[in-house]
Amino acid sequence: MTTEPKQPADLPRLSRAVKPLGKAPVRIVHMGLGAFHRSHQAWYTQHAGDAAEWGIASFTGRRPDAAAVLSDQDGLYTVVERSDEGDSFEIIGSIVEAVDGADVERFVELVSAPLTSVVTLTITEAAYRLGVDGKLDTEAPDVVADLAVLADGSASSKPSTPLGRLVRGLAARRDADAGPLSVVCCDNLSNNGTVARNAVVGMALAFDAGLAAWIDASVSFVSTSVDRITPRTTDADIDAVAAACGYRDESPVVAEPFHNWVLSGDFPAGRPRWEDAGAVFVDEIEPYENRKLWLLNGAHSLLAYAGQLRGHKTVAEALADDSCRRAVEDFWDEAAANLHGDDLRIPEYRAALLERFANSRIAHHLAQIAMDGSTKLRMRAVPVLRAERAAGRSGEAAARMIAAWSAYTASATGLQDPRAADIAAANLLPGRVRLGALLSLVDPELAADAEIVALVDSLADTFAVVGKVSTK
Repeated sequence: MTTEPKQPADLPRLSRAVKPLGKAPVRIVHMGLGAFHRSHQAWYTQHAGDAAEWGIASFTGRRPDAAAVLSDQDGLYTVVERSDEGDSFEIIGSIVEAVDGADVERFVELVSAPLTSVVTLTITEAAYRLGVDGKLDTEAPDVVADLAVLADGSASSKPSTPLGRLVRGLAARRDADAGPLSVVCCDNLSNNGTVARNAVVGMALAFDAGLAAWIDASVSFVSTSVDRITPRTTDADIDAVAAACGYRDESPVVAEPFHNWVLSGDFPAGRPRWEDAGAVFVDEIEPYENRKLWLLNGAHSLLAYAGQLRGHKTVAEALADDSCRRAVEDFWDEAAANLHGDDLRIPEYRAALLERFANSRIAHHLAQIAMDGSTKLRMRAVPVLRAERAAGRSGEAAARMIAAWSAYTASATGLQDPRAADIAAANLLPGRVRLGALLSLVDPELAADAEIVALVDSLADTFAVVGKVSTK
């Protein structure tokens, strides 16, 4: 007699299928509960030698869904490491509390708790509300609204942006005399610790100079370079975990085997031993940031725009297109000419990226990468273009990335970008006037340089457009 295998609906939920892992006390508060945080910072914390002392309370960003699902699973989830050789599965339990980001009271309570030592951020590049001058845009509508809420000063005030909520939490920590802590920015921004400091202090300074001074004196802003390709989880991934593991996990995370974390800064209230999991602590972060921002993230953006124009949906598909592959290699040549330091091992890093990008079992969707292009290009294309021009070279490969973005904005439906309305208005303009308006959203100085506008314009038809590009 044979027994039919259990179907996914008949399987026990993850939290009931495994022995309780035991919960560490909350000492890390995270903003931006998403797949990357769970495959990266939470994974590193699980693998720290002192993980039993470091629990994470993780707050969602725009939607509460991820917190609701994780809470139902007692914070547990599966990381699926996926390579061409197969999958491996690991249950992660370092997130001991998953919370709706709109629960500002709980966030403030935890940030102001003396035991809390670290706040980590994956709130996306656009959430720092940087203007083209690199400073906090105090005229952005949501920033203006949050400043009014913060200035009100009541204990029940509920800012809506991540920055506003963080400033509210830090104000409560100051008032509670809970001591110093560190803020660790894990978003893809050059000098991201400095960006986070400028944004947070800038928002505090706009309504309370005393709070801004306290943050400057008591909060360390740590810069990082983070790296692990983590695509969106699909229903097929959920079914694969059920089939392989014998339990139902409604919120697994799929990631490549590769992972990297470089950090620079002080931790005045302590930190987990992340180095046990391979994290690297350095005095100077910028070379590592630029290597990752330009070579990995820059190539991703180039593939996202050029690949979709040519009808591709994933990184692996786009990389297999000779036209896209050549564009990436040319951009890497330009970027590498401006990356210095033997420790960076640029040739090996490029070779590893080609292997990682070509992992056909990691469906890293180009539409996901393409979001927020007007912000991302400032860190991924503009610095390389500027450096090449300063060295007396054309910067053509970096300009090609901007040209691909320009063409993409004209063909994409439902564009997701903080400047989407301005981009739509620019796309109604004719010829080079349109291009100049688009460039001004990325970098006004580039838009004012007639040679650069002409260069980008000359590259506009590099990638054949197959029709309207859906951002879904």
